[in-house]
Formats: sequence, structure tokens, C-alpha cells
Amino acid sequence: MNQHSFSLQRYSGASSRFVCPECGRKACFVRYVDENGKHLAENVGRCNHESSCGYHYTPREYFQDHPTNHNNRCEYRPKKPIPRPKPKPVPICTIPMEYVTRSVKFDRYSTLTKFLVTHFDPLIVKGLVDEYKLGVTKAGDVIYFQIDKEGRVRTGKVMKYDPTTGRRIRDVSNKGCFCWIHNTLKRQGILPASWQMTQCLFGVHLLTKYPDKKVGLVESEKTALICAAKMPQYIWLATGGKSQLNDRVRALAGREVVAFPDVDGYYDWKEKVREFGEVNIKVSDYLEKTATPQEREAHIDLADRLLAETARGDPDTFQITNPVMQQIAKYFSRKYWPEVQALIEDFDLIPVSIRRTGT
Repeated sequence: MNQHSFSLQRYSGASSRFVCPECGRKACFVRYVDENGKHLAENVGRCNHESSCGYHYTPREYFQDHPTNHNNRCEYRPKKPIPRPKPKPVPICTIPMEYVTRSVKFDRYSTLTKFLVTHFDPLIVKGLVDEYKLGVTKAGDVIYFQIDKEGRVRTGKVMKYDPTTGRRIRDVSNKGCFCWIHNTLKRQGILPASWQMTQCLFGVHLLTKYPDKKVGLVESEKTALICAAKMPQYIWLATGGKSQLNDRVRALAGREVVAFPDVDGYYDWKEKVREFGEVNIKVSDYLEKTATPQEREAHIDLADRLLAETARGDPDTFQITNPVMQQIAKYFSRKYWPEVQALIEDFDLIPVSIRRTGT
């Protein structure tokens, strides 16, 4: 009888993740090890792709299939893969683009854009409405349309904001605080009852428009918009929430991506991105390193930090530690030093030329 105890191997770098024997994908298979860190057979483990693959071969099953000899050692013979029916591709249901066109209005503010124009030039806000196809309901709520790289409208998320503070109104008793456009269209009989939602990243349609830009990935749609207003040289996309970092990010394969989770999401995202080895995602620790106890309690995100730095004006205590930043700091107002230094470090930027772009 086998006397060893086994557990799934803890992550310790790329060398601790393997090719799944079932689906064949790289860096997604976790093998079992004993208390000394020694692997069992190479097909004993679990695939991280639980929904699309689901392979999980446990040590108990292995020993049942391979009885031990008198030396308590197992003779390994590759397990014959269990035939699995390939999952049927989920049909992509879409919303006609005309509903986007009707709701994107440049002459009427939503509760969100009312807030944005208190911080940015109205022309910048108009550009955000155009780039991200921000809709507005009759009640003045913003519509975050999810449009994929092929230009297909997957759905639209309706949210209500306080136009003064920019905070989301989450009171469920407040009509329109949150809903999905596809549900509204189904109730109206415009979409069939069989219509199913398949989401994509907010703003992912911009990848096609800007094939050479680096990508910033954040949690909330509002944060993506504020970052885009402050740093338009990058494409800013949103997952829609901390727990929404999932297979949708595979659309970013081939792009250089820096993820900026909210202050309480760094370690979750750092672990999660390992499931998407084919996508080059670096998780920034900017907020994790610099957040104050008060900011942690407030659960700030990158947009909160950017707006706060602007409101505070010149930071008196900020220290320049990056050599590249030391070279170019004189070209920027002190109030932008923290965010410029963070971007240099996260995107590994180097100065090429300095020129004035505005008055």
C-alpha cells in the first residue's frame, strides 16, 4: 500500500506547469507531487481549463490503475485518455449595431460623462464617447457596449452614476442602477428568448483600430475611460470586475499588456494570469507598493489615484527613483511625476525624443 501523501504542485514559475495530456495546451497542467516534491506519473494532475477540458487524474485513481509491487513502487504505464466529446462552440449572439448608433449621442451627457467633463476638456470626453461607443439612456444612464474585434455588439451594460462624485449608484431600489441591454431587448420582443450573452472585454474593438499600441487592462469601464483620457497613447480595456479576468483576455494574444488591478486585486490577478500563458500580461504592482492604509480601506483603483494626484497638484514628497525618469523629469509638471514614472516602469519605456504637443 502506498504510504506517500500527494498534493498539487505549488506554482514556482513556468517550469512547474506542463502540457495537458488531454487538451494539449501548454503551461496549464498541474502535476501531483509527494511530500518530498517528487512527481508521480506525468499524466497525474489537473488541467486549469476546467470548463473547456476538465482533465483531472488523481493519485488515488493512478494507484487503482497501477497496483504497487512488493517494493511499494509503481510501474508507470501511460493512461489511455478517456474519450471526451468536444464541447460544442457557444454560438455568439449579437445585437444589431443600430441600437448602438441610436444611443451614442454627442449632444447629451449621461451621468458618467457629466462627471468626466468636470475633470477633462469636453472635446476629450466627446472623443471617449466616439472611441468607446458610450451610449446614454433616456434616464441619462451610461451604456457600456461590448464590441468585439470583429465589430460585433455582444451586449451593453447600463449603469447609473452620481454626476458630482462619479461614484456608482448601487441602490437596487433606484431604477436603472444596473441592467443589461440584451435583457431589455428580450423583454421588448426584439431579441428572441433563446438569445444568450457571450461577453468580451470592454474596448477590445480598439485593438483592430490601433494595431501597434500597447494595452492597459483595468477592472472597471469608468477606470478605462479615465486612463484613456489621461494617457491616450495606450489602449485601455476593462474586464468589468476583479473576478472577470478570464478567457476573454485571450483576445489580447500577440499584444503587450500591462494589467492594473484595483488595490485589493494584485495577488489575485498575479496568480490568475498564469492560466493564460500565451498572452503577454504583466501585472503592475504600482498601487500595491504605493497605496496608503486610507487608500486600501477605500479600495481605490488607478483612476482614483490619477484624479487624486491631479487634484492635489504638485506632490511635495514624491521621490524619483527610476533612472529614465531622472533624465526626463524636467519636461513634466511635478504633479504628473508619479504616473509617468509608473508607466515607464510598467511598460519598460525609454526616451526617444522630447517635443511639445500643446500650449
